[in-house]
Amino acid sequence: MSSKDLILNKIRESNSTEEVPLPNIAEFGITFENKIEKFQEVIQTVGGVGLESENKDLDALITELYPDVKLISSNVEACTLGNFEPNEKDNPYELKKLDLAVIKGEFAVAENGSVWLKNPNNRHRVLYFIAQNIVIIINKNDIVNNMHEAYEKINFEEAGYGTFVSGPSKTADIEQSLVIGAHGPKSGYVIFV
Repeated sequence: MSSKDLILNKIRESNSTEEVPLPNIAEFGITFENKIEKFQEVIQTVGGVGLESENKDLDALITELYPDVKLISSNVEACTLGNFEPNEKDNPYELKKLDLAVIKGEFAVAENGSVWLKNPNNRHRVLYFIAQNIVIIINKNDIVNNMHEAYEKINFEEAGYGTFVSGPSKTADIEQSLVIGAHGPKSGYVIFV
């Protein structure tokens, strides 16, 4: 046997791997006893606020949070404060003077205080980012523990736009100092109903 064959045989012998079963990841990821409470705690660290309300009290709560706003968009049935319809605008730049967007979130993630936004009825996805302030309404039963559970809920087969949002716009690029409202909404509330 040549030295080359000897070396290759030794490599083959040492590189053998045994078959092992894949780990069970069915219960993978952190879970929380009170998901809404955890969500509220986390979103506060990134400049947002998580609240709870009843559908019937939603208009009063939003009016209390934003007493001076003039242009309000709402795609949430329980909120009747909307006086501006963004879907009627042909150009998304016409939304730039919008004071408040009240929008429906699909579900929330307790682990990182984020909300999945994907509403195919919104003509302009810029609505989530161009308004001066944003209020996201979530059904209190539509909250998951972690991102593993979140990805299970997202349907990647359907085309369209979707995004996770956590609180108002923010950046910490300059000297690692957190600035809120830098590129989009200056304030952000998530209200569980």
